[in-house]
Amino acid sequence: MSDLLRAPAEIKYAEELEWLESRDDGPKPFSWRLSPKMVRLFILGSERSDGLDREIPQKWYGDRSLVERAIVTLASDRGLLLIGDPGTGKSWLAELLAAAICRDSTLVVQGTAGTTEDHIKYSWNVSMVIAKGQSRESMIPSPIMTAMESGAIGRFEELTRSTSDVQDALISILSEKYISVPEMDSDNIVFAKPGFSVIATANSRDRGVNDLSSALKRRFNFVRIPVVTNKRSEAEIVRFRTEELLRRHEIELDVPPTLLDVLLQSFADLRAASAAAGSDDEKLESALSSAEQIGVLEDAILHSNFFGERELTARTLAASLVGSLARREPEDLAILNKYLHGVVEPRSKEQGGSWPEFLEGGRDAIATLS
Repeated sequence: MSDLLRAPAEIKYAEELEWLESRDDGPKPFSWRLSPKMVRLFILGSERSDGLDREIPQKWYGDRSLVERAIVTLASDRGLLLIGDPGTGKSWLAELLAAAICRDSTLVVQGTAGTTEDHIKYSWNVSMVIAKGQSRESMIPSPIMTAMESGAIGRFEELTRSTSDVQDALISILSEKYISVPEMDSDNIVFAKPGFSVIATANSRDRGVNDLSSALKRRFNFVRIPVVTNKRSEAEIVRFRTEELLRRHEIELDVPPTLLDVLLQSFADLRAASAAAGSDDEKLESALSSAEQIGVLEDAILHSNFFGERELTARTLAASLVGSLARREPEDLAILNKYLHGVVEPRSKEQGGSWPEFLEGGRDAIATLS
């Protein structure tokens, strides 16, 4: 695993999954590797009441009922659509579900404006077609078709980014559970095996890009993933991801709890300001998600490790926050400047601590970008 830039969940947690499977005596739908209870335990972590002789760490942070509804959906014959703001962990949850259920989370189609029906059905190896004609041997199955043939979970990222033609092709797959191959005279239907399902993700901010038809919506159970606003849960998410980052880069650097509090409070303040804004011009372009907090902290840690004193400071954290969130000029810079003067400056005078240095670092970063 050490020679992979980013190992998929089934490789990263291979030993843990094998251990859970060896202890699993619960009923399993279709060809699932783990029972629904064990899938939930793998994703949300173990509790003392589970009676296991080892701890299973939590990997996704969110409402327990959302994970249970997602698992139940995949045990039925309906597709699962995870929908929410950017950075709410939709793709990570989809990956964990696929890894736990079928031990393969890599059967993924990425939805874009350039995605075609071939990407979700099949294409052809042209040289083999010229040499031997169109046959199963010369066919290149899509990740979705591969999932159908093996009774596994196929994933479709950013479904609303793909065109209506592609979405319509997915309707027949979810409804009929087979793909016709009219180019071949025989063996021209690929049937889905038990266990096949599709997990799709959609960005709620993409509404209006390529809206889902009512026919496609009926083939999915919707699970809406909210932005995590609970400070305790958010702190756990950021801490979990930060520890992974430090291990991956082999960095020995402490993240002071006071600076984590500053980061969490800053995002809470900016979310409140965004919610109160009267127009889009008064809102940051950023979704201010937990994933973006992690990105800010990652940037600050790497900068401190490579160019600083190998110690995370409030000044570096502020510079990373401004650099990560200022995507539009001058709108985002003006919003961040207003936040520093209207919120951080009074707080630094009242509370002290890391806030004065954070204020100074933010001002310097804005001056550099202006």
